[in-house]
Amino acid sequence: MFSKILVATDLSGASDRVICTLGDLKALGTREALLIHCFNIRDVGTLAHRLMELAAPSFEKQKKMLEDQGFQTEARMVLGLPHIEINRIADESGCSMIVVGSHGETMAGEIMLGGVASAVIHSAVKPVLIVRLRLKAENGRAVCKEPVCDPLEHVLFPTDFSENAEHAFSYVEKIAECGVKRVTLLHVQDQARIGKHLQDRLEEFNRIDTERLERFKTELEKKGARDVRIELPYGSPKKEVINRTRRGDISLVVMGSQGRGYIAELFLGSVSHAVARHSEVPVLLIPAIR
Repeated sequence: MFSKILVATDLSGASDRVICTLGDLKALGTREALLIHCFNIRDVGTLAHRLMELAAPSFEKQKKMLEDQGFQTEARMVLGLPHIEINRIADESGCSMIVVGSHGETMAGEIMLGGVASAVIHSAVKPVLIVRLRLKAENGRAVCKEPVCDPLEHVLFPTDFSENAEHAFSYVEKIAECGVKRVTLLHVQDQARIGKHLQDRLEEFNRIDTERLERFKTELEKKGARDVRIELPYGSPKKEVINRTRRGDISLVVMGSQGRGYIAELFLGSVSHAVARHSEVPVLLIPAIR
């Protein structure tokens, strides 16, 4: 499914931690890794060549880290606008997934790594796996906790039943074929949409959407999933999905990156992008077919 991945790095210790988690992706068929570090042409200008020389030891170390996990690895340092180069290289090199780390809004360096992650997912044509790096206090300072990326433990699939969500579900089916232990199918009845005027039809909506989720469940069971559960909360989709990721039992969120409101996705931010920013577990965003 994800035989070749592009791993975007900023050569930091945080990126080391992201790379250390990627061995579990072999369970999804990953065998090759393309390690990319892009120097932002807006920042480095004519210093690019010298900076590449200085960065070479760290870059080689990260390449070896991937090789030590069993990946056939190619490494390239390039010059350009990071999100453009990352997406271009992933497409031209036949990568089936892009992996980026995200420090989160409170970390120093969020503009470098988190900003790149945000820009990549806005223009991605390939699935993007965002690995969240969290903070912990150590000797009076904030340091990264070791992230965990286990794609086969417990997958959360939030859906709005849009065309893109249906496309994202095809990836959940492939994960089921790889031997996932548990899948939770989640649809949030949007309180803002239903509100006062449609409140009396909530029971009807629940019945219809439960039937839809049961269809997904049946398809996953055909693919080999043995533990598939359905959840249908009522409230704000962003809050409900994010809160569900924080209960401590989810190992991976899989969702479409464009839902019912494509224009809102571009200009106002979507549920998927909110989850990508705030989820404490890895998020796999599946772009719409264009």
